[in-house]
Amino acid sequence: MRRAWGTGVLVATLAAPAAGRERIDMLVSGGTVITMDGGGRVVEDGAVAVRAGGIVAVGRSADLLARYEAARTVDATGRLVLPGLVNTHTHAPMTLFRGVAEDLELMEWLEEHIWPAERANVTPEFVAWGTRLAAWEMIRSGTTTFADMYFYEDEVAAAAKEAGLRAVCAATVIDFPVPGSKNADEALAAAESFLRRWRDDGLVVPAVGPHAPYSVSPENLRRARDLAERHRAPLLIHAAESKAEVETVRSRFGVSSVAHLDRLGLLGPRTLLAHAIWLSDEDVLTLRARDVGVGHCPQSNMKIAAGVAPVPRLRRAGVRLGLGTDGPASNNDLSLFEEIDTALKLQKMATGDPKALTAREAVEMATIGGARALHLEDRIGSLEEGKRADLVVVSLEAPSAIPLYDVYAHLAYAIKGSDVETVMVEGRLLMEGRRMLTLDTAAIAARARELQRQVARSLGR
Repeated sequence: MRRAWGTGVLVATLAAPAAGRERIDMLVSGGTVITMDGGGRVVEDGAVAVRAGGIVAVGRSADLLARYEAARTVDATGRLVLPGLVNTHTHAPMTLFRGVAEDLELMEWLEEHIWPAERANVTPEFVAWGTRLAAWEMIRSGTTTFADMYFYEDEVAAAAKEAGLRAVCAATVIDFPVPGSKNADEALAAAESFLRRWRDDGLVVPAVGPHAPYSVSPENLRRARDLAERHRAPLLIHAAESKAEVETVRSRFGVSSVAHLDRLGLLGPRTLLAHAIWLSDEDVLTLRARDVGVGHCPQSNMKIAAGVAPVPRLRRAGVRLGLGTDGPASNNDLSLFEEIDTALKLQKMATGDPKALTAREAVEMATIGGARALHLEDRIGSLEEGKRADLVVVSLEAPSAIPLYDVYAHLAYAIKGSDVETVMVEGRLLMEGRRMLTLDTAAIAARARELQRQVARSLGR
């Protein structure tokens, strides 16, 4: 047996299990385990037993140590253990556009800056390195699952799998020329090939991503719907993101963005709407009736002055609701701990009610709520027997993390992404004692800086 000093990990090599004890792959023990299960169980001096990538037991350390013999033990004493965070909406490769266009409203930002920069720079290699940079950032800050929509989504999926992250990857469908496709016909054909290629993967869930109701015609929205239905794949789409979008859709089709998508049959139990800010009461009820998930992106929404999503109304209606960061070009980071904090304060300020959203509810949105929004709650989002072993260990050593009275308030208001110490997905350690295990971070940083210079030249800077 040896201790990896400074990492918080105790590594044991065992020849055979002791009499009466079951052999497992890993035991995370000694920490405060915040399960996010249906009963809201928090286990002091708790443990999580892992075998073959799944959770076989959660309970008190003493009980699980008596029951199991682990090939490897993670010593989480003095730390918090919680489910890996779930980012329900982002565009991971856009890390390489972080900071290129700031302080603009949505359509000006897109049409005059982002889309031209993408046309000039985005290639499969660009997407691969941008996703690697995003994966590094997400692992560092405790995200274990992310939902993505971008171009050359094969590269996103491959880079996510290389990093060991779980991902819902949506191939973008849009009417006009973008990197990887000249029109919706090419985009749909590429999306179908993508769905076939990744349909049986253990970490990557392939999806269809029609961009938005203002950028995809009704005919092509139906075709995207049909493609997703044929493959029983998720469908991810931006909707009701800005007032201008909703007004455009209403002027063209006579109804709200949500009602328009509902008429076309896009709303269902495998659909996730990103943003969903400008919603009527009828829209909210439609989302609940169709069992649609929603990805709430508070920082991005605030930055482009898009508006304040009606989170309390969505929660009261029982809509599946998770948190997202949106892309790093409109946020500009991928930290879900930042989103938890922002979501809370935004709702309190917007409603004038300090109880409009509570710390526990916001932490739920970043864990089991995000899993529900992606319709993956049977696999991830909480630490329970039978679920996949996706978890993070959070240090309490920083001065801002002392003292601790309430674990949910602490996670929501005090903990930062930099406090994350160890990250596991599917029972595999991706980061241990803040040391990345699956990515060559020096190579990623070097290539990202080279691509930064390329982007700057394309913009005449």
